[in-house]
Amino acid sequence: MKNIKQMDFLKLFQDCRLCPRQCKINRRDDNKQSALGFCKETHRLRVAYVGPHFGEEPPISGENGSGTVFFVGCSLRCSFCQNHQISHKGHGSAVSVEELLQMLENMVHDYNVHNINFVTPDHFFPHVFSAVSMLRGRGFDLPVIYNLSGYQSVEMLNIAENYVDIYLPDFKYSDPSLAARLSKCKDYPGIALEAIAEMIRQKGFLDSCSTGSDIAKTGVLVRHLILPGKIENSINALTSLFLEFGSRLPLSLMSQYHPVVHHKDTDLNRFVSGQEFNRVYSHALALGFEYLFVQFPDDRTEGHYIGSPFLPDFRNAEPFKGFTISSS
Repeated sequence: MKNIKQMDFLKLFQDCRLCPRQCKINRRDDNKQSALGFCKETHRLRVAYVGPHFGEEPPISGENGSGTVFFVGCSLRCSFCQNHQISHKGHGSAVSVEELLQMLENMVHDYNVHNINFVTPDHFFPHVFSAVSMLRGRGFDLPVIYNLSGYQSVEMLNIAENYVDIYLPDFKYSDPSLAARLSKCKDYPGIALEAIAEMIRQKGFLDSCSTGSDIAKTGVLVRHLILPGKIENSINALTSLFLEFGSRLPLSLMSQYHPVVHHKDTDLNRFVSGQEFNRVYSHALALGFEYLFVQFPDDRTEGHYIGSPFLPDFRNAEPFKGFTISSS
């Protein structure tokens, strides 16, 4: 396993290869324009929200919430991202690692959250590794979660192994052409499967699924978001996961897709229909996944954009209204 001394973490921003896009730029360059890679962020840590979140799967959110940290920017930047304000528009504030640590300590003290949940952290991995090391040095033993897109570098995951307890990766695409069109990465399916395999090698499957514990402490749970009009992508994605990792892979099936910006592809301007959801859900059951978390669709119409729990507003102190994913 590869490792790196804490004092050397910031060197990872030079000739940046933190994600599979391999931009190879120096994000520590003071010239901001030359220091921006695909993620649109320099080495300066930027955060949009730190606080409890109740919309994760039950073993992650529990009763007190998951202690989430939403970073600005993203290495995937999907065109349909529901966190568009932070992944595309850059809404958030620069903080030091020490300031982030204070926010985390306050959150743990004030809300008694069950874990520390870093959302899309890979473009800021050097800071996150340092923060986790410092938290543990101060006696914090809460599980550390990396909430990821699935499009991760195995080399970086090798370094991450000592600084994470739970991986929550997406597996978004089985269709390379869809991945290219919506996330500009036609190599997503293969890279994501390889990355998920590495996560499972490190941590195994989510422990709460086999132990029955209310709160997970370690392991991997894979998520898949159903996209409207792209049901074959979902069916093939679930089949790929089953063939690669078997029926005991903890899987979360999500129906929360919500239009944010206008798309030329008209399917993406609507919600997932009940019929579409049922096709994918039925396929997951037919494959025989033993640990399935399901976010069932509710009755929505295309007019219900404002105030939706699936559309956080990061301009507000509390961007989430709260929503849940049930187990099946």
